[in-house]
Amino acid sequence: MRISIIDAFTDRPFAGNPAGVCLLEPGDWPEERWMRQVARELNLSDTAFVRPLPPGTGEAEWAVRWFTPVTEVPLCGHATLAAAHALRSRGLVGDKPVRFGSLSGVLIALPGPEGMISLDFPAGHPEPAEVPADLAEALGTPVLACRHDAGLDILLAELRSEHAVRGLAPDLAAITRQRARGVLVTARAEAPADGYDFVSRYFAPAAGVPEDPVTGSAHTVLAPFWAERLGRTRLTGYQASARGGLVRCELRGPAGDRPGAPGAGGWERVLLSGRAVTVLDGQLSASAAG
Repeated sequence: MRISIIDAFTDRPFAGNPAGVCLLEPGDWPEERWMRQVARELNLSDTAFVRPLPPGTGEAEWAVRWFTPVTEVPLCGHATLAAAHALRSRGLVGDKPVRFGSLSGVLIALPGPEGMISLDFPAGHPEPAEVPADLAEALGTPVLACRHDAGLDILLAELRSEHAVRGLAPDLAAITRQRARGVLVTARAEAPADGYDFVSRYFAPAAGVPEDPVTGSAHTVLAPFWAERLGRTRLTGYQASARGGLVRCELRGPAGDRPGAPGAGGWERVLLSGRAVTVLDGQLSASAAG
């Protein structure tokens, strides 16, 4: 059974966000317990398990599931980018779009020039929320405002400056006690000429991810949040973790008459674009392959 470690949202090794990619044989999913064990053994923020689907079974040709070291998650951007990169690198999909069936519906990975891959994901809906009384203490800095995305259960906290985001040293035990799967902090870029419009960091210790290096799914929440403030549908975010990475975002499609949404009623989809680099490619031993 083929397994890889791939750095996503970067064009160089040992940067961006590393993801495990386990390419399964055709057939049913293996036991969930085994997938959890593999993800725990790799100990990366997420591992994608990918299996081919029989022709004519639906809108997707591949199925994907994502596991952190402790839990399954409903959506993961960087591991999906890594999975698409793995399939292209192995000559299994050519230069055509890759359609993945997932817990979040059909996700499409679109090939671009020079190794770029764009992920067509559902846009998040960050709704205004009260700032939790203990959030500023947990983060160690004042919070200007909060939003909550119910679909991903992410609490988005706007901070006063890029400097505040970059210098954050949160109390992870206190973050775990927040009523959300993860806490996402963000601020406007101080120097947009550097090539990005906003910065962010993402902490999900309760899901086994103390700090995620570059979080594609979080940018489905960040893109509509910053589009509302900056008045543009094409944005670039920089996730300011120790490894760091750029995520190019493009919002598409009105989402109808959802109250409080920006523009003509919000957005249905967001394209998240980046590159990926394989750093390890191997085979699970027979004793570990389940």
